[in-house]
Amino acid sequence: MKYIYKITSCDAWRTAETAGIFFGSGIDLSDGYIHFSTAQQAEETAAKHFSGLTDLLLIRVEASRLGAALKWEVSRGGEKFPHLYAPLMLKDVECVSPLKLRADHRHDFTGLLK
Repeated sequence: MKYIYKITSCDAWRTAETAGIFFGSGIDLSDGYIHFSTAQQAEETAAKHFSGLTDLLLIRVEASRLGAALKWEVSRGGEKFPHLYAPLMLKDVECVSPLKLRADHRHDFTGLLK
């Protein structure tokens, strides 16, 4: 089983829960796909795009549930990142976890990545 991860704000996720579907954050909407990271990429993604931010959630999805709408594309540092070219259906989400800040102001992924 391969998991992919989305970091998003609590507010954005509450909106998704109300609608039953997640359309993505601002950057996702402007890029035309929902940005995900692998377990190996998630911490760097958090440091680069969410540094010092609180009130975040880590969304875990089994990649195989997303079908052909999930594309693996070259991005940062030549690595392939998972991009979802469709809204994320909440039924496909396996786990939603708070993403806390450690004392060093980096996000704490302890026990969250598989």
